[in-house]
Amino acid sequence: MTRTLSALLLALWATAAPAQDAADAVAPEAATETGFAAVSPEISAALAAKEAGRPVAASDWMVAAANPLAVSAGAEVLRMGGTAADAMVAVQAVLGLVEPQSSGLGGGAFLVWHDGATGEVTTLDGRETAPLNAAPTLFLDEAGDPLGFFEAVVGGRSVGTPGTPALMEAAHRRWGRLAWAPLLDPAIRLAEDGFAVSARMAALVAADAERLGRFQSTRDYFLPGGTPLAEGDVLRNQPYADTLRRMQAGGAEAIYTGPIAADIVETVQTAPGNPGLLTEMDLALYEVRERPAVCAPYRGHEVCGMGPPSSGGLTVGQILGMLESFDLAAMGPERAEAWRLIGDASRLAFADRGRYMADSDFVPVPAEGLLDPDYLRARAQLFATPPALPDDRVAPGDPDYDHALDWGEGWSPERPSTSHISILDRYGNALSMTTTIENAFGARLMVRGFLLNNELTDFSFRTHAEGRPIANAVAPGKRPRSSMAPTIVLRDGAPVLVVGSPGGSRIIGYVAKTVIAHLDWGMDVQQAVALPHLVNRFGPYDVEAGAGLDDLAGELEALGYEVNLRDLNSGLHAISAGAEGLRGGADPRREGIALGE
Repeated sequence: MTRTLSALLLALWATAAPAQDAADAVAPEAATETGFAAVSPEISAALAAKEAGRPVAASDWMVAAANPLAVSAGAEVLRMGGTAADAMVAVQAVLGLVEPQSSGLGGGAFLVWHDGATGEVTTLDGRETAPLNAAPTLFLDEAGDPLGFFEAVVGGRSVGTPGTPALMEAAHRRWGRLAWAPLLDPAIRLAEDGFAVSARMAALVAADAERLGRFQSTRDYFLPGGTPLAEGDVLRNQPYADTLRRMQAGGAEAIYTGPIAADIVETVQTAPGNPGLLTEMDLALYEVRERPAVCAPYRGHEVCGMGPPSSGGLTVGQILGMLESFDLAAMGPERAEAWRLIGDASRLAFADRGRYMADSDFVPVPAEGLLDPDYLRARAQLFATPPALPDDRVAPGDPDYDHALDWGEGWSPERPSTSHISILDRYGNALSMTTTIENAFGARLMVRGFLLNNELTDFSFRTHAEGRPIANAVAPGKRPRSSMAPTIVLRDGAPVLVVGSPGGSRIIGYVAKTVIAHLDWGMDVQQAVALPHLVNRFGPYDVEAGAGLDDLAGELEALGYEVNLRDLNSGLHAISAGAEGLRGGADPRREGIALGE
Protein backbone atom coordinates (compact mmCIF):
# COMPACT_ATOMS: atom_id res chain seq x y z
CA MET A 1 0.00 0.00 0.00
CA THR A 2 2.82 2.37 0.83
CA ARG A 3 4.43 1.91 -2.55
CA THR A 4 1.13 2.33 -4.42
CA LEU A 5 0.12 5.58 -2.73
CA SER A 6 3.61 7.04 -2.91
CA ALA A 7 3.97 6.18 -6.57
CA LEU A 8 0.65 7.77 -7.47
CA LEU A 9 1.46 11.00 -5.68
CA LEU A 10 5.05 11.15 -6.84
CA ALA A 11 3.87 10.88 -10.43
CA LEU A 12 1.29 13.59 -9.85
CA TRP A 13 3.84 15.98 -8.42
CA ALA A 14 6.76 15.18 -10.67
CA THR A 15 6.41 18.43 -12.58
CA ALA A 16 6.06 20.50 -9.41
CA ALA A 17 9.65 19.98 -8.29
CA PRO A 18 12.36 17.83 -9.88
CA ALA A 19 13.77 15.10 -7.64
CA GLN A 20 16.98 16.06 -5.87
CA ASP A 21 19.21 14.61 -3.19
CA ALA A 22 17.71 15.47 0.21
CA ALA A 23 19.77 17.74 2.41
CA ASP A 24 19.33 19.19 5.89
CA ALA A 25 20.37 22.63 4.68
CA VAL A 26 17.71 24.04 2.41
CA ALA A 27 19.05 25.38 -0.87
CA PRO A 28 16.32 27.00 -2.97
CA GLU A 29 16.68 26.65 -6.70
CA ALA A 30 14.78 28.14 -9.60
CA ALA A 31 11.72 25.99 -10.25
CA THR A 32 11.01 25.14 -13.85
CA GLU A 33 7.28 25.61 -13.33
CA THR A 34 6.00 27.77 -10.50
CA GLY A 35 2.22 27.72 -11.06
CA PHE A 36 0.00 25.09 -9.45
CA ALA A 37 -1.78 24.64 -12.77
CA ALA A 38 1.35 22.98 -14.12
CA VAL A 39 1.20 20.18 -11.54
CA SER A 40 -1.64 18.20 -13.15
CA PRO A 41 -4.63 18.64 -15.48
CA GLU A 42 -6.89 17.93 -12.49
CA ILE A 43 -5.47 20.83 -10.50
CA SER A 44 -5.52 23.05 -13.56
CA ALA A 45 -9.21 22.33 -14.09
CA ALA A 46 -10.01 23.01 -10.42
CA LEU A 47 -8.17 26.34 -10.51
CA ALA A 48 -9.98 27.29 -13.72
CA ALA A 49 -13.35 26.50 -12.14
CA LYS A 50 -12.54 28.68 -9.12
CA GLU A 51 -11.41 31.56 -11.32
CA ALA A 52 -14.62 31.27 -13.35
CA GLY A 53 -16.72 31.22 -10.16
CA ARG A 54 -17.99 27.67 -10.71
CA PRO A 55 -18.14 24.91 -8.10
CA VAL A 56 -16.38 21.61 -8.75
CA ALA A 57 -18.90 18.78 -9.26
CA ALA A 58 -18.62 15.19 -8.05
CA SER A 59 -20.80 12.25 -7.06
CA ASP A 60 -18.73 10.00 -4.74
CA TRP A 61 -16.32 12.17 -2.71
CA MET A 62 -14.91 15.67 -2.41
CA VAL A 63 -12.03 17.38 -0.62
CA ALA A 64 -11.37 21.12 -0.33
CA ALA A 65 -8.37 22.69 1.40
CA ALA A 66 -5.90 25.55 1.27
CA ASN A 67 -3.18 24.25 -1.06
CA PRO A 68 -3.49 22.20 -4.29
CA LEU A 69 -0.68 19.83 -3.31
CA ALA A 70 -2.42 19.01 -0.03
CA VAL A 71 -5.79 18.58 -1.76
CA SER A 72 -4.17 16.21 -4.27
CA ALA A 73 -2.82 14.10 -1.41
CA GLY A 74 -6.30 13.82 0.08
CA ALA A 75 -7.85 13.05 -3.28
CA GLU A 76 -5.53 10.12 -3.87
CA VAL A 77 -6.38 8.68 -0.46
CA LEU A 78 -10.11 8.98 -1.22
CA ARG A 79 -9.63 7.33 -4.62
CA MET A 80 -8.03 4.37 -2.89
CA GLY A 81 -11.09 3.86 -0.69
CA GLY A 82 -9.93 5.87 2.28
CA THR A 83 -12.30 7.68 4.58
CA ALA A 84 -12.47 11.39 5.26
CA ALA A 85 -10.33 10.75 8.36
CA ASP A 86 -7.67 8.98 6.27
CA ALA A 87 -7.65 11.83 3.77
CA MET A 88 -7.39 14.45 6.51
CA VAL A 89 -4.16 12.89 7.79
CA ALA A 90 -2.58 13.16 4.34
CA VAL A 91 -3.90 16.69 3.77
CA GLN A 92 -2.72 17.99 7.14
CA ALA A 93 0.74 16.45 6.78
CA VAL A 94 1.22 18.20 3.43
CA LEU A 95 -0.25 21.51 4.64
CA GLY A 96 2.30 21.55 7.46
CA LEU A 97 5.02 21.44 4.82
CA VAL A 98 3.75 23.67 2.00
CA GLU A 99 1.75 26.14 4.13
CA PRO A 100 3.80 26.13 7.38
CA GLN A 101 2.77 29.68 8.27
CA SER A 102 -0.79 28.53 8.94
CA SER A 103 -0.86 25.06 10.53
CA GLY A 104 1.22 22.01 11.26
CA LEU A 105 2.52 19.51 13.79
CA GLY A 106 3.37 22.32 16.21
CA GLY A 107 -0.21 23.61 16.36
CA GLY A 108 -3.75 22.55 17.23
CA ALA A 109 -7.11 21.90 15.59
CA PHE A 110 -10.82 21.32 16.08
CA LEU A 111 -12.61 18.56 14.16
CA VAL A 112 -16.33 18.00 13.54
CA TRP A 113 -17.32 14.57 12.20
CA HIS A 114 -20.64 13.30 10.84
CA ASP A 115 -20.73 9.52 10.68
CA GLY A 116 -22.35 8.20 7.52
CA ALA A 117 -23.31 4.90 9.13
CA THR A 118 -24.75 6.08 12.45
CA GLY A 119 -25.70 9.69 11.69
CA GLU A 120 -23.91 10.81 14.85
CA VAL A 121 -22.02 14.10 15.06
CA THR A 122 -18.80 13.94 17.06
CA THR A 123 -16.33 16.71 17.81
CA LEU A 124 -12.68 16.29 18.79
CA ASP A 125 -10.75 18.99 20.61
CA GLY A 126 -7.09 19.08 19.60
CA ARG A 127 -6.56 22.56 21.03
CA GLU A 128 -3.23 23.41 22.65
CA THR A 129 -2.95 23.53 26.45
CA ALA A 130 -1.19 25.99 28.74
CA PRO A 131 1.90 24.65 30.55
CA LEU A 132 1.35 23.39 34.07
CA ASN A 133 3.68 26.14 35.27
CA ALA A 134 1.66 28.93 33.65
CA ALA A 135 0.09 31.66 35.76
CA PRO A 136 -2.73 34.12 34.93
CA THR A 137 -0.12 36.89 34.78
CA LEU A 138 1.79 35.20 31.92
CA PHE A 139 1.24 38.13 29.55
CA LEU A 140 1.55 41.02 32.01
CA ASP A 141 4.72 43.06 32.44
CA GLU A 142 6.31 43.95 35.80
CA ALA A 143 3.93 46.88 36.19
CA GLY A 144 0.91 44.62 35.66
CA ASP A 145 0.13 45.95 32.19
CA PRO A 146 -0.49 43.69 29.17
CA LEU A 147 2.47 43.02 26.92
CA GLY A 148 2.34 44.16 23.31
CA PHE A 149 1.11 41.43 20.98
CA PHE A 150 4.44 40.63 19.32
CA GLU A 151 6.29 41.03 22.62
CA ALA A 152 4.23 38.09 23.81
CA VAL A 153 4.17 36.08 20.57
CA VAL A 154 7.75 35.85 19.35
CA GLY A 155 9.68 33.31 21.39
CA GLY A 156 8.82 30.57 23.87
CA ARG A 157 6.38 32.40 26.18
CA SER A 158 3.43 31.95 23.81
CA VAL A 159 3.91 28.24 23.03
CA GLY A 160 1.27 25.79 24.22
CA THR A 161 1.36 22.00 24.07
CA PRO A 162 0.63 21.05 20.43
CA GLY A 163 -2.53 19.08 19.72
CA THR A 164 -2.55 18.45 15.97
CA PRO A 165 -0.45 15.23 15.88
CA ALA A 166 -2.61 13.64 18.58
CA LEU A 167 -5.80 14.73 16.79
CA MET A 168 -4.62 13.27 13.47
CA GLU A 169 -4.00 9.94 15.15
CA ALA A 170 -7.20 9.98 17.23
CA ALA A 171 -9.38 10.62 14.16
CA HIS A 172 -7.58 7.91 12.18
CA ARG A 173 -8.00 5.35 14.96
CA ARG A 174 -11.72 6.05 15.21
CA TRP A 175 -12.67 6.39 11.58
CA GLY A 176 -9.79 5.40 9.32
CA ARG A 177 -9.76 2.41 6.96
CA LEU A 178 -6.27 2.57 5.47
CA ALA A 179 -3.01 1.92 7.28
CA TRP A 180 -1.51 4.91 9.12
CA ALA A 181 2.03 4.99 7.75
CA PRO A 182 1.26 5.34 4.00
CA LEU A 183 -0.89 8.41 4.68
CA LEU A 184 2.26 10.34 5.60
CA ASP A 185 4.20 9.25 2.50
CA PRO A 186 3.04 12.10 0.22
CA ALA A 187 4.34 14.75 2.62
CA ILE A 188 7.60 12.84 3.08
CA ARG A 189 8.14 12.67 -0.68
CA LEU A 190 7.47 16.37 -1.10
CA ALA A 191 9.75 17.24 1.81
CA GLU A 192 12.63 15.25 0.37
CA ASP A 193 12.18 15.87 -3.35
CA GLY A 194 11.13 19.48 -3.05
CA PHE A 195 8.12 21.66 -3.76
CA ALA A 196 7.79 25.05 -5.38
CA VAL A 197 7.24 27.89 -2.91
CA SER A 198 3.86 29.47 -3.57
CA ALA A 199 3.25 33.16 -4.11
CA ARG A 200 1.33 33.39 -0.82
CA MET A 201 4.06 31.76 1.25
CA ALA A 202 6.76 33.90 -0.38
CA ALA A 203 4.84 37.12 0.30
CA LEU A 204 4.28 36.23 3.95
CA VAL A 205 7.94 35.31 4.45
CA ALA A 206 9.03 38.65 2.98
CA ALA A 207 6.59 40.56 5.17
CA ASP A 208 7.75 38.81 8.34
CA ALA A 209 11.47 38.57 7.58
CA GLU A 210 12.59 40.56 10.62
CA ARG A 211 10.80 38.32 13.12
CA LEU A 212 11.66 35.11 11.26
CA GLY A 213 15.29 36.15 11.34
CA ARG A 214 15.54 36.26 15.14
CA PHE A 215 16.07 32.51 15.58
CA GLN A 216 18.73 30.59 13.67
CA SER A 217 16.84 27.45 12.61
CA THR A 218 13.89 29.55 11.42
CA ARG A 219 16.19 32.01 9.67
CA ASP A 220 18.12 29.25 7.90
CA TYR A 221 14.92 27.77 6.50
CA PHE A 222 12.91 30.82 5.48
CA LEU A 223 15.77 33.27 4.82
CA PRO A 224 18.58 31.12 3.36
CA GLY A 225 21.69 33.20 2.91
CA GLY A 226 19.79 36.10 4.47
CA THR A 227 17.34 36.36 1.55
CA PRO A 228 13.62 35.60 1.93
CA LEU A 229 12.30 32.66 -0.06
CA ALA A 230 10.88 33.68 -3.42
CA GLU A 231 7.94 32.34 -5.36
CA GLY A 232 9.07 29.35 -7.41
CA ASP A 233 12.07 28.46 -5.27
CA VAL A 234 12.26 24.70 -4.79
CA LEU A 235 12.26 24.04 -1.07
CA ARG A 236 13.19 20.83 0.70
CA ASN A 237 12.79 19.95 4.36
CA GLN A 238 14.61 16.77 5.37
CA PRO A 239 14.05 17.31 9.12
CA TYR A 240 10.29 17.36 8.49
CA ALA A 241 10.51 14.13 6.50
CA ASP A 242 12.48 12.56 9.35
CA THR A 243 9.85 13.66 11.87
CA LEU A 244 7.06 12.13 9.78
CA ARG A 245 9.02 8.88 9.52
CA ARG A 246 9.19 8.76 13.29
CA MET A 247 5.42 9.27 13.34
CA GLN A 248 5.00 6.44 10.82
CA ALA A 249 6.84 4.11 13.17
CA GLY A 250 5.64 5.36 16.53
CA GLY A 251 2.45 7.28 15.90
CA ALA A 252 1.78 10.66 17.49
CA GLU A 253 3.65 9.49 20.58
CA ALA A 254 6.85 10.26 18.66
CA ILE A 255 6.03 13.96 19.08
CA TYR A 256 5.01 13.84 22.73
CA THR A 257 7.84 11.76 24.22
CA GLY A 258 11.46 11.06 23.39
CA PRO A 259 13.95 13.17 21.42
CA ILE A 260 11.43 15.31 19.51
CA ALA A 261 9.65 16.27 22.73
CA ALA A 262 12.99 17.08 24.33
CA ASP A 263 13.93 19.32 21.40
CA ILE A 264 10.60 21.14 21.57
CA VAL A 265 11.04 21.84 25.27
CA GLU A 266 14.65 22.97 24.91
CA THR A 267 13.73 25.31 22.06
CA VAL A 268 10.88 26.85 24.06
CA GLN A 269 12.76 27.21 27.32
CA THR A 270 15.92 28.68 25.76
CA ALA A 271 14.28 31.06 23.27
CA PRO A 272 16.47 34.19 23.36
CA GLY A 273 14.80 37.14 25.04
CA ASN A 274 11.43 35.48 25.62
CA PRO A 275 11.73 31.94 27.04
CA GLY A 276 8.67 29.83 27.75
CA LEU A 277 7.42 27.37 30.36
CA LEU A 278 6.62 24.21 28.37
CA THR A 279 8.01 20.98 29.86
CA GLU A 280 8.26 17.36 28.77
CA MET A 281 5.56 16.57 31.35
CA ASP A 282 3.16 18.93 29.54
CA LEU A 283 3.75 17.05 26.31
CA ALA A 284 3.48 13.61 27.87
CA LEU A 285 0.15 14.45 29.54
CA TYR A 286 -1.56 15.88 26.44
CA GLU A 287 -4.91 14.34 25.47
CA VAL A 288 -7.43 14.93 22.69
CA ARG A 289 -10.88 15.53 24.19
CA GLU A 290 -14.20 14.48 22.73
CA ARG A 291 -16.70 17.30 23.29
CA PRO A 292 -20.47 17.53 22.83
CA ALA A 293 -21.31 19.01 19.44
CA VAL A 294 -23.04 22.39 19.48
CA CYS A 295 -26.04 22.22 17.14
CA ALA A 296 -28.39 25.14 16.48
CA PRO A 297 -31.56 25.15 14.35
CA TYR A 298 -31.75 27.40 11.30
CA ARG A 299 -34.28 27.36 8.44
CA GLY A 300 -35.15 23.69 9.01
CA HIS A 301 -31.50 22.67 9.27
CA GLU A 302 -29.16 21.84 12.13
CA VAL A 303 -25.94 23.86 12.12
CA CYS A 304 -23.42 21.79 14.08
CA GLY A 305 -20.03 22.96 15.25
CA MET A 306 -17.44 22.93 17.98
CA GLY A 307 -18.24 23.91 21.53
CA PRO A 308 -15.93 25.37 24.18
CA PRO A 309 -13.04 26.00 24.28
CA SER A 310 -14.04 27.16 20.80
CA SER A 311 -16.47 30.05 20.69
CA GLY A 312 -17.14 29.30 17.03
CA GLY A 313 -20.10 26.92 17.28
CA LEU A 314 -21.92 28.90 19.96
CA THR A 315 -21.38 32.30 18.36
CA VAL A 316 -22.33 31.18 14.84
CA GLY A 317 -25.38 29.47 16.36
CA GLN A 318 -26.35 32.63 18.25
CA ILE A 319 -26.04 34.83 15.15
CA LEU A 320 -28.21 32.49 13.08
CA GLY A 321 -30.70 32.02 15.92
CA MET A 322 -31.22 35.77 16.27
CA LEU A 323 -31.75 36.05 12.50
CA GLU A 324 -34.26 33.18 12.26
CA SER A 325 -37.31 35.46 12.45
CA PHE A 326 -36.13 37.88 9.72
CA ASP A 327 -36.76 37.26 6.02
CA LEU A 328 -33.19 37.55 4.76
CA ALA A 329 -34.10 35.66 1.59
CA ALA A 330 -36.44 38.45 0.50
CA MET A 331 -33.81 41.10 1.19
CA GLY A 332 -30.90 39.50 -0.65
CA PRO A 333 -27.19 40.27 -0.23
CA GLU A 334 -27.28 43.71 -1.85
CA ARG A 335 -29.59 45.29 0.74
CA ALA A 336 -27.94 47.22 3.57
CA GLU A 337 -30.87 46.23 5.78
CA ALA A 338 -29.85 42.55 5.54
CA TRP A 339 -26.34 43.42 6.66
CA ARG A 340 -27.65 45.63 9.45
CA LEU A 341 -29.48 42.64 10.87
CA ILE A 342 -26.49 40.34 10.43
CA GLY A 343 -24.11 42.91 11.88
CA ASP A 344 -26.13 43.65 15.01
CA ALA A 345 -26.81 39.96 15.63
CA SER A 346 -23.05 39.44 15.44
CA ARG A 347 -22.30 42.31 17.83
CA LEU A 348 -24.65 40.91 20.46
CA ALA A 349 -23.26 37.39 20.02
CA PHE A 350 -19.71 38.71 20.40
CA ALA A 351 -20.73 40.51 23.60
CA ASP A 352 -21.89 37.17 25.03
CA ARG A 353 -18.75 35.50 23.72
CA GLY A 354 -16.48 37.96 25.51
CA ARG A 355 -18.11 37.37 28.87
CA TYR A 356 -19.18 33.73 28.93
CA MET A 357 -17.12 31.59 26.56
CA ALA A 358 -13.89 29.82 27.54
CA ASP A 359 -12.58 26.32 28.28
CA SER A 360 -15.54 24.56 29.88
CA ASP A 361 -13.20 22.26 31.80
CA PHE A 362 -12.25 25.34 33.86
CA VAL A 363 -15.26 27.66 33.81
CA PRO A 364 -19.02 26.99 33.59
CA VAL A 365 -20.25 27.96 30.13
CA PRO A 366 -24.06 28.37 29.81
CA ALA A 367 -24.16 26.76 26.36
CA GLU A 368 -27.84 25.76 26.48
CA GLY A 369 -28.89 29.17 27.75
CA LEU A 370 -26.90 30.98 25.07
CA LEU A 371 -28.67 29.01 22.33
CA ASP A 372 -32.13 28.95 23.90
CA PRO A 373 -34.61 30.13 21.22
CA ASP A 374 -36.53 32.33 23.67
CA TYR A 375 -33.32 34.03 24.80
CA LEU A 376 -32.25 34.64 21.20
CA ARG A 377 -35.68 35.98 20.19
CA ALA A 378 -35.49 38.45 23.07
CA ARG A 379 -31.99 39.49 22.01
CA ALA A 380 -33.18 39.93 18.41
CA GLN A 381 -35.82 42.42 19.56
CA LEU A 382 -32.98 44.80 20.46
CA PHE A 383 -32.24 45.34 16.76
CA ALA A 384 -35.58 44.53 15.14
CA THR A 385 -35.88 47.98 13.56
CA PRO A 386 -33.36 50.45 12.08
CA PRO A 387 -31.02 52.20 12.61
CA ALA A 388 -27.91 50.44 13.92
CA LEU A 389 -27.99 49.33 17.54
CA PRO A 390 -26.29 52.06 19.65
CA ASP A 391 -23.03 50.99 21.27
CA ASP A 392 -24.40 51.51 24.77
CA ARG A 393 -27.06 48.86 24.10
CA VAL A 394 -24.57 46.22 22.93
CA ALA A 395 -23.86 44.29 26.10
CA PRO A 396 -23.78 40.68 27.28
CA GLY A 397 -27.18 39.20 27.94
CA ASP A 398 -28.39 37.14 30.88
CA PRO A 399 -28.82 33.56 29.64
CA ASP A 400 -30.12 30.81 31.90
CA TYR A 401 -27.49 28.86 33.78
CA ASP A 402 -27.57 26.43 36.67
CA HIS A 403 -24.99 28.06 38.94
CA ALA A 404 -23.45 31.44 39.56
CA LEU A 405 -21.49 33.28 36.91
CA ASP A 406 -20.03 36.73 37.40
CA TRP A 407 -17.33 37.08 34.77
CA GLY A 408 -15.67 40.22 33.53
CA GLU A 409 -15.68 41.01 29.83
CA GLY A 410 -12.42 39.73 28.35
CA TRP A 411 -10.57 40.42 25.14
CA SER A 412 -7.73 38.59 23.47
CA PRO A 413 -6.04 39.29 20.14
CA GLU A 414 -6.60 36.68 17.43
CA ARG A 415 -4.71 37.10 14.19
CA PRO A 416 -5.98 35.87 10.80
CA SER A 417 -3.73 32.91 10.04
CA THR A 418 -5.00 29.29 10.27
CA SER A 419 -6.29 26.85 7.61
CA HIS A 420 -9.40 24.77 6.97
CA ILE A 421 -10.14 21.31 5.52
CA SER A 422 -13.57 20.08 4.34
CA ILE A 423 -14.07 16.47 3.20
CA LEU A 424 -17.02 14.22 2.22
CA ASP A 425 -16.17 10.57 1.44
CA ARG A 426 -17.91 7.75 -0.45
CA TYR A 427 -19.22 6.28 2.82
CA GLY A 428 -21.28 9.34 3.68
CA ASN A 429 -18.86 10.59 6.31
CA ALA A 430 -18.29 14.34 6.55
CA LEU A 431 -15.29 16.04 8.17
CA SER A 432 -14.80 19.72 8.91
CA MET A 433 -11.48 20.63 10.55
CA THR A 434 -9.96 24.02 11.24
CA THR A 435 -6.26 23.85 12.03
CA THR A 436 -3.80 26.52 13.17
CA ILE A 437 -0.57 27.68 14.75
CA GLU A 438 -2.38 31.00 15.45
CA ASN A 439 -0.40 34.00 14.12
CA ALA A 440 1.36 33.55 10.78
CA PHE A 441 4.53 31.51 11.53
CA GLY A 442 3.39 31.07 15.14
CA ALA A 443 6.08 31.74 17.75
CA ARG A 444 8.71 31.82 14.94
CA LEU A 445 10.45 28.87 16.61
CA MET A 446 11.26 25.87 14.42
CA VAL A 447 11.92 22.33 15.67
CA ARG A 448 12.60 19.24 13.58
CA GLY A 449 11.24 20.89 10.43
CA PHE A 450 8.01 22.39 11.82
CA LEU A 451 7.00 25.65 13.50
CA LEU A 452 5.68 25.94 17.04
CA ASN A 453 2.41 27.71 17.83
CA ASN A 454 1.83 30.96 19.69
CA GLU A 455 -1.60 29.77 20.79
CA LEU A 456 -1.33 30.98 24.38
CA THR A 457 -1.85 34.54 23.17
CA ASP A 458 -5.48 33.52 22.50
CA PHE A 459 -5.96 33.78 26.26
CA SER A 460 -6.95 37.12 27.70
CA PHE A 461 -3.81 39.10 28.53
CA ARG A 462 -5.63 40.67 31.49
CA THR A 463 -6.81 38.59 34.44
CA HIS A 464 -9.69 40.81 35.64
CA ALA A 465 -12.05 43.47 34.33
CA GLU A 466 -13.73 45.92 36.69
CA GLY A 467 -12.81 43.69 39.62
CA ARG A 468 -14.25 40.51 38.12
CA PRO A 469 -12.18 37.55 36.87
CA ILE A 470 -12.11 36.92 33.12
CA ALA A 471 -13.33 33.52 31.94
CA ASN A 472 -10.59 33.23 29.31
CA ALA A 473 -7.67 34.02 31.62
CA VAL A 474 -4.58 31.80 31.57
CA ALA A 475 -4.51 28.76 33.89
CA PRO A 476 -2.33 25.63 34.05
CA GLY A 477 -3.53 22.98 31.60
CA LYS A 478 -6.30 25.23 30.28
CA ARG A 479 -7.11 25.54 26.57
CA PRO A 480 -7.38 29.08 25.20
CA ARG A 481 -10.64 30.24 23.70
CA SER A 482 -10.75 30.09 19.93
CA SER A 483 -12.95 31.47 17.15
CA MET A 484 -12.36 28.49 14.88
CA ALA A 485 -15.74 27.33 13.59
CA PRO A 486 -15.58 24.04 11.67
CA THR A 487 -19.22 23.48 10.73
CA ILE A 488 -21.43 20.75 9.30
CA VAL A 489 -25.00 21.71 8.35
CA LEU A 490 -27.53 18.85 8.40
CA ARG A 491 -30.97 18.44 6.85
CA ASP A 492 -33.02 15.47 8.02
CA GLY A 493 -29.89 14.07 9.61
CA ALA A 494 -27.74 14.18 6.46
CA PRO A 495 -24.95 16.66 5.73
CA VAL A 496 -25.82 19.35 3.18
CA LEU A 497 -22.94 21.77 3.82
CA VAL A 498 -19.41 21.31 5.21
CA VAL A 499 -17.61 24.60 5.78
CA GLY A 500 -15.00 26.50 7.77
CA SER A 501 -12.38 29.21 7.42
CA PRO A 502 -9.27 30.82 8.86
CA GLY A 503 -9.38 34.49 9.80
CA GLY A 504 -8.94 35.06 13.55
CA SER A 505 -12.10 36.24 15.28
CA ARG A 506 -13.58 37.12 11.86
CA ILE A 507 -13.89 33.37 11.20
CA ILE A 508 -17.29 33.47 12.90
CA GLY A 509 -18.59 36.12 10.50
CA TYR A 510 -17.13 34.39 7.46
CA VAL A 511 -18.81 31.09 8.32
CA ALA A 512 -22.16 32.66 9.27
CA LYS A 513 -22.17 34.65 6.02
CA THR A 514 -21.50 31.52 3.96
CA VAL A 515 -24.30 29.57 5.64
CA ILE A 516 -26.71 32.48 5.02
CA ALA A 517 -25.58 32.84 1.41
CA HIS A 518 -26.20 29.15 0.75
CA LEU A 519 -29.42 28.61 2.72
CA ASP A 520 -31.12 32.02 2.45
CA TRP A 521 -29.82 33.42 -0.81
CA GLY A 522 -29.63 30.16 -2.76
CA MET A 523 -26.00 30.52 -3.79
CA ASP A 524 -23.93 27.50 -4.74
CA VAL A 525 -20.87 26.89 -2.59
CA GLN A 526 -18.45 28.68 -4.88
CA GLN A 527 -20.67 31.75 -5.02
CA ALA A 528 -21.18 31.60 -1.25
CA VAL A 529 -17.49 31.49 -0.34
CA ALA A 530 -16.65 34.20 -2.91
CA LEU A 531 -19.42 36.56 -1.75
CA PRO A 532 -17.84 39.80 -0.46
CA HIS A 533 -17.32 39.94 3.28
CA LEU A 534 -19.08 42.36 5.60
CA VAL A 535 -18.15 41.61 9.20
CA ASN A 536 -19.10 43.34 12.43
CA ARG A 537 -17.73 42.07 15.75
CA PHE A 538 -17.31 44.99 18.11
CA GLY A 539 -19.11 47.98 16.51
CA PRO A 540 -17.18 49.12 13.42
CA TYR A 541 -18.29 47.42 10.20
CA ASP A 542 -15.49 45.89 8.13
CA VAL A 543 -16.42 45.88 4.43
CA GLU A 544 -14.21 44.02 1.97
CA ALA A 545 -12.71 46.60 -0.36
CA GLY A 546 -12.98 46.15 -4.11
CA ALA A 547 -15.06 42.98 -3.86
CA GLY A 548 -18.30 44.24 -5.34
CA LEU A 549 -20.35 45.53 -2.40
CA ASP A 550 -18.35 48.69 -1.65
CA ASP A 551 -21.46 50.80 -2.34
CA LEU A 552 -23.01 49.42 0.83
CA ALA A 553 -20.42 51.27 2.91
CA GLY A 554 -22.23 54.58 2.53
CA GLU A 555 -25.61 53.01 3.31
CA LEU A 556 -24.22 51.35 6.44
CA GLU A 557 -22.75 54.66 7.54
CA ALA A 558 -26.16 56.25 7.07
CA LEU A 559 -27.57 53.59 9.40
CA GLY A 560 -25.13 54.69 12.09
CA TYR A 561 -22.11 52.42 11.70
CA GLU A 562 -18.44 53.34 11.52
CA VAL A 563 -17.29 51.59 8.33
CA ASN A 564 -13.81 50.41 7.40
CA LEU A 565 -13.09 49.41 3.81
CA ARG A 566 -10.28 46.86 4.01
CA ASP A 567 -8.89 43.55 2.77
CA LEU A 568 -10.61 40.60 4.43
CA ASN A 569 -8.56 37.55 3.65
CA SER A 570 -10.60 34.50 4.56
CA GLY A 571 -9.83 30.97 3.42
CA LEU A 572 -13.25 29.37 3.21
CA HIS A 573 -13.50 25.80 1.91
CA ALA A 574 -16.96 24.35 1.50
CA ILE A 575 -18.72 21.28 0.13
CA SER A 576 -22.46 20.96 -0.45
CA ALA A 577 -24.40 17.75 -0.87
CA GLY A 578 -27.84 17.35 -2.41
CA ALA A 579 -29.90 15.71 -5.11
CA GLU A 580 -27.50 17.03 -7.76
CA GLY A 581 -24.52 15.40 -6.04
CA LEU A 582 -21.52 17.04 -4.39
CA ARG A 583 -20.26 20.54 -5.13
CA GLY A 584 -17.00 21.98 -3.85
CA GLY A 585 -15.95 25.61 -3.45
CA ALA A 586 -12.59 27.18 -2.60
CA ASP A 587 -12.00 30.74 -1.48
CA PRO A 588 -10.69 32.89 -4.38
CA ARG A 589 -8.80 34.99 -1.84
CA ARG A 590 -6.33 32.13 -1.30
CA GLU A 591 -4.68 29.38 -3.34
CA GLY A 592 -6.81 26.38 -2.32
CA ILE A 593 -9.01 24.21 -4.52
CA ALA A 594 -11.69 21.53 -4.35
CA LEU A 595 -11.30 18.13 -6.02
CA GLY A 596 -13.81 15.30 -6.32
CA GLU A 597 -15.08 12.37 -8.36
